[in-house]
Amino acid sequence: MMICKTEAEVALMKESATLVSKTITEVAKVLKSGMTTLELDKLCAEFVKDHGAIPSFLNYRGYPHNICASVNDVVVHGFPDNEPLKEGDIVSIDMGVILNGWHGDHAYTFIIGDAADEAIKLVRVTKESLYKGVEKAIVNNRVGDIAYAIQEHTEIKNGYGVVRELVGHGLGKSLHEDPQVPNYGKRGTGTKLKENLVLAIEPMINLGSRDVYTDTDGWTVRTRDGKPSVHFEHDICVKKSQALILSDYSIIEAAEKANSNLNTSYY
Repeated sequence: MMICKTEAEVALMKESATLVSKTITEVAKVLKSGMTTLELDKLCAEFVKDHGAIPSFLNYRGYPHNICASVNDVVVHGFPDNEPLKEGDIVSIDMGVILNGWHGDHAYTFIIGDAADEAIKLVRVTKESLYKGVEKAIVNNRVGDIAYAIQEHTEIKNGYGVVRELVGHGLGKSLHEDPQVPNYGKRGTGTKLKENLVLAIEPMINLGSRDVYTDTDGWTVRTRDGKPSVHFEHDICVKKSQALILSDYSIIEAAEKANSNLNTSYY
């Protein structure tokens, strides 16, 4: 069942989403080769708690960490660990918070140092596809319109693999609500979008094949061909003429550009 929010509830959800953005901004400030993703996990957990919120991923269905840190061929749900990050690594940070009873949940992908041109392009195109999907999140459009816009830009135009097994979703008092929002589909199909429906739209796009598998830990999803994958995610609210983006990439981007250890050549 879809749950449309009141304007007051949307305002609270914007606060939750913005806190996620602020937390990922802290990652953007310090991320560099030699760091570990466990260090990032600790940083994010402390920042969230210092701002009166709860990391919503920790213990969710048994997940053992505060953030998902997915490096290179890891699509999503990567466990933070003690492996030092390297030049050329593609690092996706996905995290959520509960603030005033409402969830925020989004993701951002960084490139550390020099990287192959094909990887840089994958980051750019995936980020572009997120906004293509957001453009379709308006009243009386359908989920399939969002899905097709993402698929068209990534798979049809650029030949990338669009992951089928993982999808975006509704968001609210629960981390996952109806409807599911795939990154592939047909225009004019699926659930009709209603005003003040809040969605997490999240393209997960592979450089090579769309095929993935799950590690023995039961969580970490990897590309089957070992090629890189990229993940971006915004929290948005469906409106009549233009979706309201609740999360804030601008502060992440400013910190990313100010960090000389990060590659921003895809802009």
